[in-house]
Amino acid sequence: MNLTETLNWRYTTKEFDPTKKISEADMAKVKNLLRMSPSSVNLQPWHFIVAETTEGKARMAKGTQGFFHFNEPKVTNASAVVLFCSKIDADDAYYQHIAETEDKNGRFPNEDIKNGFLGAVKTFAGIHKYDLKDLQHWMEKQVYLNIGSFLLGVASLGIDATPMEGIDVKALDEEFGLREKGFTALVAVSIGYRAESDFNSTDKTPKSRLPESELFTEI
Repeated sequence: MNLTETLNWRYTTKEFDPTKKISEADMAKVKNLLRMSPSSVNLQPWHFIVAETTEGKARMAKGTQGFFHFNEPKVTNASAVVLFCSKIDADDAYYQHIAETEDKNGRFPNEDIKNGFLGAVKTFAGIHKYDLKDLQHWMEKQVYLNIGSFLLGVASLGIDATPMEGIDVKALDEEFGLREKGFTALVAVSIGYRAESDFNSTDKTPKSRLPESELFTEI
């Protein structure tokens, strides 16, 4: 599929075929999509819990109990579920870790450029931490950048996906001990292959978007 075909093909899957599984080779590509996502100043303020086993998906489904019960089949019938987690806080030690990792990967021709990068990270993070006082929210925005990239990326592999904010993040934080590790659950994305009976499939239901005349101002 070309880009336009992929955009028209993907949709939020409402019903997965539990008999169809993502191959090991494609799961490697899925994980690479997560790892290679862009983020502001390359902060990468995320962690991913990937559930492929029945036991793993059962643990993930603990976030779909009670009010969120309608999302449980989308977890248990999917081939895999990715829980996107965001850092709760970031400090100089983490910024230094990012800089050292970039240095090991050959990103800096010299020490001055490395120090300039580190200074930029601290500056922008400092603005959000001290001036705007929205550091955690800013880091969550970076995770959403990853989610957007992820949804298009898996579609390019012919894999269906369902992003879910309708989850009990507190239950998942407790299940995986996330807060103790400095993270909190944000969004779960189930991936797999659509069931033939899925009413929301683009094979059955046309996509609907606002017209270009409402969305674009060309200058």
